[in-house]
Amino acid sequence: MTTSENTPATVSTKTKKHDTEDAIRSATEYLIATRQAERALKAGDHAPSFRLPDHCGVEVASDILLRRGPLLLTFYTGMWCQACSRDLQAFESHRQEVEARGASLVSISQQTVAENVKAHTNLKLGFPILCDRGGRIAAQFGVRWSIPELLRDTHSKSGIDLPRLNGDESWTLPIPARFIIDKAGLIAYSEINPGQSGSSPPRDVLPVLDHLRKLRAA
Repeated sequence: MTTSENTPATVSTKTKKHDTEDAIRSATEYLIATRQAERALKAGDHAPSFRLPDHCGVEVASDILLRRGPLLLTFYTGMWCQACSRDLQAFESHRQEVEARGASLVSISQQTVAENVKAHTNLKLGFPILCDRGGRIAAQFGVRWSIPELLRDTHSKSGIDLPRLNGDESWTLPIPARFIIDKAGLIAYSEINPGQSGSSPPRDVLPVLDHLRKLRAA
């Protein structure tokens, strides 16, 4: 009979993954309870303008992007959130369809530029991840939230060291969210997802972009 034993490294990896999942679950439950997602900007609101460095440190301005056409904007929590990373990869699979409709696709994260470089490379993205240090732009969209002190130790012990990953001590994060902004700067579509999973498929934004293209052509 053959027996198998977990090595210390394997046990440690499994434990860390379990701790990370627990930390995310606890934070998600808290976030849903605050009902903050209901206070985020919605369709019909004016979108804040922004000017942020991308994963290469190059400044990207929303005003310039909107001159070309609509902007599909996502808010990204970080590499440690597997559901959020899968969401970005799903958008990458539809990027050419988005761009064919005259729209730009960008993601905003509170991670440092260095961490965004890792995410961009590991996820093999063809669109930029912008660095919103401290979550100033996330706050203007109404999607920045603060992790309470009672959950910060849980995050740290699980390896989610936000002060290091985000380069500041605010312990804030963006709620995973999607916005489509038209050329006039108005939000045409918004989807706020405090559950960090269960978002609608990225292809569901394509009809919105088709509608905006018809309006431009009219």
